[in-house]
Amino acid sequence: MFEFDQYLGFLAFLTILTIGFWLMIFLLTFVIPYWIFGSSIERLKEMKAERKAKREGLTH
Repeated sequence: MFEFDQYLGFLAFLTILTIGFWLMIFLLTFVIPYWIFGSSIERLKEMKAERKAKREGLTH
């Protein structure tokens, strides 16, 4: 069936495959949405501050 070094290689392959699978699940379900949501909130705050500064600059 398998020799011992082939068995170790197969186990290493399965370990790397499993780690990659769970890393992709973690990235797609937590990190990327957090990054997109946070950056959009920051951009909205910047746009709000720009509008406020523009409005105050015109009135004074």
